[in-house]
Amino acid sequence: MSGAQPEKNGRRNGKAVCALLLATSVFAVLRPAQPYAQVTELRGEVSESAILDDQQRKTRQLSMAQDQTAQAGATTQGNAPAPAYQPASPGAGLDDDTSPATGSIFDPPEAADDPFADTPAPVPRRRPASARQRTADQDEVDAVEKKNAATTLPTADDTDTAETDQDAINRRAVTIDSADRQELDPGAERTEAIEGRDKRTEDDPFAATGVKLGSFVIRPTFEQGLTASSNADISSEGKPALLSETTLRFNAISDWRENSAVIDGYGTFLKTISGDEIQEARGRVEGTLNVDLDNDLRAIARLGYEAAPESASSPVVIEGTVEQPVRQTINGSLAVEKDAGKMRFALIGAVARDIYGDAELSMGGSLSQKERDSTLYTATLRTGYEISPAITPFTEVEIGRRVYDLRVDSNGFERSSTRLGVRAGAELDLGEKLAGEFSAGWLREAIDDDRLPAISGATVNADLKWSPERGTTIGLTGQTTVEGTTTAGQSGDILYSGRLTGEREIRANLTGNAALGVDWRDYIGSDGHDLTLSAEAGLTWWLNRYTGLTTRARTEKQTSNLEGRDYTAHSIFVGVTLQR
Repeated sequence: MSGAQPEKNGRRNGKAVCALLLATSVFAVLRPAQPYAQVTELRGEVSESAILDDQQRKTRQLSMAQDQTAQAGATTQGNAPAPAYQPASPGAGLDDDTSPATGSIFDPPEAADDPFADTPAPVPRRRPASARQRTADQDEVDAVEKKNAATTLPTADDTDTAETDQDAINRRAVTIDSADRQELDPGAERTEAIEGRDKRTEDDPFAATGVKLGSFVIRPTFEQGLTASSNADISSEGKPALLSETTLRFNAISDWRENSAVIDGYGTFLKTISGDEIQEARGRVEGTLNVDLDNDLRAIARLGYEAAPESASSPVVIEGTVEQPVRQTINGSLAVEKDAGKMRFALIGAVARDIYGDAELSMGGSLSQKERDSTLYTATLRTGYEISPAITPFTEVEIGRRVYDLRVDSNGFERSSTRLGVRAGAELDLGEKLAGEFSAGWLREAIDDDRLPAISGATVNADLKWSPERGTTIGLTGQTTVEGTTTAGQSGDILYSGRLTGEREIRANLTGNAALGVDWRDYIGSDGHDLTLSAEAGLTWWLNRYTGLTTRARTEKQTSNLEGRDYTAHSIFVGVTLQR
């Protein structure tokens, strides 16, 4: 009983000792220790100068250690002569050095009783350099250190490193905050962030962006509004009405690398909401294609189509009609241009066909207008000379033939005619300031029927764009047109049309436009004439890039010395414009 108790106490004491040792080991393992990177200051970016200084320091320490070892070996050996070296092959000899070689790897091992005993291999020792060589090496190291000191800014860490060159621990000369403590260059400025840079201002921030369709960019515009008119059909007996007006316009431009194509078009639909009953549709589409050919030739092709009710001011008056007949016009042209030095040559062929629909009579039935259908063929030769890149005078000669579908009309007249015209003018190209052309000349159409006089008179044509300042555009257009007629005993008339337009960007989102027009119609074979004056002004306020509010006011007045042709019309439009 007494013997078992000490044994039990001994086991209990052993278990306590084991538990104490285990707890001590765990505590030692878990004891927080400073990371090695913090002890050795292995952090931050290391500069090249710091690495070079560290390598030079290690080289000096190794050289000093080897010199000390060599000196200690020489002192231990004392005056003991070194064993003579016997070359194995004839002709081999010692190097011509002022000091004999000691500690060579070719020295034979010390004699021992047992040649096969384990003998430690001889430690190779560096030949001690002479005093002159050590001085040269030291001078070279000092020169490198001076160069590095001149190109590197001293820091606090560099000072600590210089004081502890002999330490066994390799301390980095640059820490993570060394660059922050360096003096900044006054000329170095912080670059602005990309997100904070100012964006390029658009020339027209409310211009239509367009829709990409194949190789074309299409910019459609839709306009819907109400028109209040004092003369709905613009005639001498017109009545007021409130109309719904819908207009669709579009522009398509190609993005080809060399050639180009442009398509423009519009369509307008009018319908009476209250007042005089009007239902009218009109529209036009035209395309232009420019192609560069070989031998410095350029080809320009145009094709257009227009359909609209005939104007109430037409020289042909049909009594008792419900509405004016629809007139369709198809025109096309092909021009070939060539530049030869400063000379400019162009040959233009054109075709224009007019088709008139039947006139609806108020008494019922319709009246055919086929005797008015005709086709005009023309060929024009233009020759110009470039005085300067801004102005090129030119002359034109035009010949043509107008052919009626019916050789003899209902009154027994042959109205086909031969056309001849000459013009002189100039092309202007001053960039965005002024561009376009104008010309003046004489035109004559001789009718096949000798009973009818020829239609002849002066011609004036112009198409100019002038921008006196940014955001303002002034346009001037002029045109001379020969109009035929089926009235017995009359040949037709010459119509002179002129338009002066202006557009002003009042604000980025507010655009104003105005137009003045004048038409003069001179009847051939009589003293009749018509004068038509018109004026228009409008504003468009863009709510955003795609939506705007539009309003415009228009007035038109015609006076004539012929009976029943005077009229006056005023109208106001208010609507919404959508674009893409």
